[in-house]
Amino acid sequence: MTGAVKGPAGYFPSIEKKYGRPIDEWKDLIRSSPLTRHMELVTWLKTTHGLGHGHANALVAHTLAETVGR
Repeated sequence: MTGAVKGPAGYFPSIEKKYGRPIDEWKDLIRSSPLTRHMELVTWLKTTHGLGHGHANALVAHTLAETVGR
């Protein structure tokens, strides 16, 4: 039995559908940004790329968590 995806990744299907870009592309944008702080990146995604707060927050949280894990 497979459970529902929880946490930030739970937003990924709706992010891809709404904004038309794959998640890996969003993560690459976040990683290539000169910004490093969570809320700076969230604000940048919202103002520059038109994402909603929840979607931007989920992408940044997931991407930064991967970076810390490396």
